[in-house]
Amino acid sequence: MTGYVIRRSIGLVTVVLLIAVTAFLLVHLAPGDPAAIMLGPEASLEDIEALGKDLGLDRPIYVQFCKWFSHAVRGDLGRSYYYRQPVTSVFLTRIEPTLLLTAMAVVIAIIIGVPAGIIAAVRANTIIDQATMTMAVLGISIPQFWLALNMILLFAVTLGWFPPTGYAPLSSGLLKNLRYMILPSFALGFGQAALIARMTRATMLEVMGEDYIRTARAKGIRESKVILGHALRNVAIEVVTVVGLSFAVFMGGAFVLEIVFTLPGVGRLVVGAVRRRDFPVLQGALLYIGVFISLINLAVDLLYAYLDPRIKYD
Repeated sequence: MTGYVIRRSIGLVTVVLLIAVTAFLLVHLAPGDPAAIMLGPEASLEDIEALGKDLGLDRPIYVQFCKWFSHAVRGDLGRSYYYRQPVTSVFLTRIEPTLLLTAMAVVIAIIIGVPAGIIAAVRANTIIDQATMTMAVLGISIPQFWLALNMILLFAVTLGWFPPTGYAPLSSGLLKNLRYMILPSFALGFGQAALIARMTRATMLEVMGEDYIRTARAKGIRESKVILGHALRNVAIEVVTVVGLSFAVFMGGAFVLEIVFTLPGVGRLVVGAVRRRDFPVLQGALLYIGVFISLINLAVDLLYAYLDPRIKYD
């Protein structure tokens, strides 16, 4: 296991390097001059050139990359052109809503998806199974922003149960924070809950036909124990795989839903940085997200060995 972790860590360094190069090139290939956007349409050419020189934008792109990457490996992602603050400090002020939204969406997806998949498998080819899979298809098909807007209309505007937009930090109280986070978290997690339900059902049906399940039933073990104690344990790996892959979807969906619900998270920060051509913020965001997803994939691989002792990493 230790050797595997070391090899994966070395591979992770290569992945981070590729992410850094890709993030830097993609950002700098985008049209628009940050200096011109910052100074506005009435700025003179001399002022734009002076600001560009002050920001280092007049240097060759390979020089800019070497300077940025040499600082990034030391944890310094530069200073935001717009906020005039270190990029890391800007992210720290916006990371709480995004992390809470992603974490709550994962919990909602698991709580809804796994039981729905189990029920559909146990009641296979019945009206319950058909209804569950119909909801799963709808969950996968419905766009997140459309579901979010309809939830705002129903639960916030019509019923008045939740605030339609805005955010309350955790420091203001957990219950107050949850009132603002439930709608966006459900809108984000519902689609992946449908995917988890379909995967759980398919895997459960396959496992339920195995010999050890028939043996357990022949011994007179309660059906609930057969399902939860024997079958579900072997479904866990597939569920963990789907959840791990879902983090990339959650991060992308969080950006959209932060705009819909006006959450002051990383998503809105990145959208604003795109409009302002705030290169350091964009590069830092892409790098942070890429590293985060790579670490999640590593954690999922290591979790396989815990869930199934038969899996060995040489």
